[in-house]
Parts: sequence; C-alpha cells; structure tokens
Amino acid sequence: MAQLNEQKAAQRLIRSKERVADHGEVFTPTWLVEAMLDLVKDESERIDSRFLEPACGSGNFLVHVLQRKLAAVEIKCGKSDFEKNHYALLGLMCIYGIELLADNMIECRVNLIEIFADYLRLNPSDNLYRAALAVLSINLVQGDALTMKTHDGEPISFAEWGYLGKGKFQRRDFRLDVLTGSSAFSAEGTLFAHLGKHEIFKPIRTYPTMTVNTLAAAYENVPEEAK
Repeated sequence: MAQLNEQKAAQRLIRSKERVADHGEVFTPTWLVEAMLDLVKDESERIDSRFLEPACGSGNFLVHVLQRKLAAVEIKCGKSDFEKNHYALLGLMCIYGIELLADNMIECRVNLIEIFADYLRLNPSDNLYRAALAVLSINLVQGDALTMKTHDGEPISFAEWGYLGKGKFQRRDFRLDVLTGSSAFSAEGTLFAHLGKHEIFKPIRTYPTMTVNTLAAAYENVPEEAK
C-alpha cells in the first residue's frame, strides 16, 4: 500500500514521461513549496514584494505566494472593503510567471483568478474580476526564461505596478533582459559601475494612471491567446 501511495504521488508530479523528457516538466509538491517560501517568509508575506517564477507551470509556487499575500491583505485591510479590494489587486500585480507550455499557462491563470475571486467573493461580471484577468494576461507570459523571449520570439517585458492610493495604480514596463543585467552593470571595474540604476533601467513604456475600471475595460483588448 505504501508503495502504491508513493507511485500515485509521483504521478501527480508529472503529466507524462514525454513532457519530462522534452521540457523537463516536474511539478513541485505543496510541502516543498511551503518550506521554500518559509525561507523568505518576510518577503512572501509582504503585499508589495515581487515574485517571478521563471518556469511557473500551473502555478504551484505562485498560488501559495498569492495566498500568503491575501492573508497579509486581510490583516492590513480587513475592515475596509475598498482598501481590501485594491491591496488584494496590488498583491496579484506583484506576482509574475513565465511558462513554456500553453496548457500550463492557461491552468496557472485559472488557478490564480479562482483564489483571488474566492477571497473577494467576486463574479466574472465584476470589474475587479476583469481587472484581475487583465493583470494576469500581462504578468503571466508564455515564453522561455532562458532566452528571455516570448513564444513568438519577442523580448519578454514585465509591468512594474504600484498603488498610489485612493484607487489609483501606476504601470511602467521594463524588458526582462535589461532587468536581469543588474549585477553585471553594477559590478566593480565595469564600464557602467558608476551609473545609477535610474540611468540603466529606463522603462520602455509608462502608462497614465489607472483604476480598476480602466483595467477592466482594457481586458476587452487583450489578445485571445493571453486570456
């Protein structure tokens, strides 16, 4: 019986031997995810800390990060629905993922929106629900973290979201390959060591201030493959 249980557990960590061989796809069990997040407990329980999972699969790590962020939202804003809604959205905005396989990416988006909607008791017709979908369509990218390119060969970029208060958000987009060059640029003895980060890391695009309603409206223009 113990051997059978071990076999079943192993099967839950893979979808097929072919996917393991072709893509190295193995899912991380919940107990290990929680143990790893406990190593960075302060960050994983901070609403505005940013997490990028470069091979996010169906969201094993990101789901637990979101749950921890929403628990922090409840402590901070539990008595104000307005603040709870907006800080919960900020928590979601600070979660990023890259995934090579399309079916995993779809499942990851579904898993995250379900947790978000359950916490705030949202319906798919609610603007906050649609705003969250818009954020996920931007923050979760189908692509290759090694090449830092999307599935159609474009450089991966991510949005830096910030909450300004009073229901207003800001967004600036940065290229991933530039962001990951931080250590190389700042190393002593390099040509760029004297430069400040503001001189190196310039956004490729800055957007006007946004609200939940404008984000919800923007979801209508999201390409179908990103929904």
